[in-house]
Amino acid sequence: MFPKLSLMELVLIFGVVVLFLGGKRIPQIARGLGEGIRNFRTSMKEPERLEKGDASGRGDDGKGA
Repeated sequence: MFPKLSLMELVLIFGVVVLFLGGKRIPQIARGLGEGIRNFRTSMKEPERLEKGDASGRGDDGKGA
């Protein structure tokens, strides 16, 4: 489905992304992506907790919802 990319093409794509977004913006985007993945995993585990009888609404970090 996706074409095979060589190392040089990946470096070129990364360079273009850095030029468009700027070096300071990339860590913010990565942090937001990580939080989104973490929230998705938490929401996928929530039905399991409800089945086990833990309906406290607390996440994995011990904080309330």
